[in-house]
Amino acid sequence: MIDFAQRVDTVEPAAPLVMSNLVSELTEQGQDIVDLSVGQPDYETPEEIKQATKDAIDAGHTTYTPSNGIPKLRRAVATHLNERHGLDYAAENVIATPGGKQALFETVQAIVDPGDEVIVFEPVWSSYEPMVTLAGGETVRVDLTPHEFHLEPALDDLEAATTDDTALIILNSPVNPSGMVFSEGAFEGVRDLAVEQDIPVISDEIYKELIYDKDQPSLAALDGMKERTITISGVSKCYSMTGYRLGYMAAPTDHTAQAGKVHSHSVSCAPNFVQHAAAMALTEADTDAIAGEMTEMFRRRRDTLVDLFADRGVHIPVPESGFYAMIPVDADDDMQWCKDAAREAGVGLVPGKAFGTPGYVRASLVDTEDRIRQAVDRLATEGFI
Repeated sequence: MIDFAQRVDTVEPAAPLVMSNLVSELTEQGQDIVDLSVGQPDYETPEEIKQATKDAIDAGHTTYTPSNGIPKLRRAVATHLNERHGLDYAAENVIATPGGKQALFETVQAIVDPGDEVIVFEPVWSSYEPMVTLAGGETVRVDLTPHEFHLEPALDDLEAATTDDTALIILNSPVNPSGMVFSEGAFEGVRDLAVEQDIPVISDEIYKELIYDKDQPSLAALDGMKERTITISGVSKCYSMTGYRLGYMAAPTDHTAQAGKVHSHSVSCAPNFVQHAAAMALTEADTDAIAGEMTEMFRRRRDTLVDLFADRGVHIPVPESGFYAMIPVDADDDMQWCKDAAREAGVGLVPGKAFGTPGYVRASLVDTEDRIRQAVDRLATEGFI
């Protein structure tokens, strides 16, 4: 019998994938499920990007690449971030990774030692804490639930959470799972604390192209933050390329050198032809048109969901970006609530406990408005709301 490492035993499987697997099982059994559990847009990858993928394969781009990525892609990432988000990166600041999750994992591995503390904000994406645990660190949570998931009112709590052992802050805005967009004041508060206490910050901005009506700065553009920020993003969300698994980090070169060691000894490199397709997306695709069309689609679905629950007396903190919403539910065990909702009402959702926010479930707005109406009607009919 294999004796597994304690750090792995303490990590639970990702709850969104648990629910996605259950939905798949029920669907295979013939049940009609409105699946609002999956975290990917129901938007076709643009034809010009698919064609670029085929062209890259036909051109023989099926070999290994330089570990940190092909120069064309690294330049494209830097230009994209500089021109669209006011940053100041060069190709040597970029590592291309198999998905944004890998960029996050490598960054945590490069920074966090056993016993180090890492600050996250709840509700928090479900993989941050396991990444910290696998590095031997400890997660410190700042709860944003009392402030309808906004950070600026909780800046004093953030300051109180820092100690001499704080090695890293993980900032995610726009937020998965709440859909909130942190204010400029919130970003400035994080900046002031990070500069004063010399704490590096991961700024996970993968949903930044999908903001509805607001805007937000990129953390690395603020005074004093370029040298202590690791910006994480990718092509999965804004170009609907989730299955391509292409993310990236942009950071000071001392970080890319260290994270690059983890990268080279774990995944070697991102797939060659995928890097070429991503470079095309970043340099030639109409980002404003693609992201704009998706954003308007998700805004309409958000409005439908919020209104339908309001009609039934349930207040949802109104998302400001992306395709997620957090819905309050009356449940002692929200994982069991979600499993029951899938089996009995035919609706796939993700438990809030997975995001550090029990008493809520996450809905992904990745089906049509008619199907969202069906989902709410089913939940109401079966007594879940």
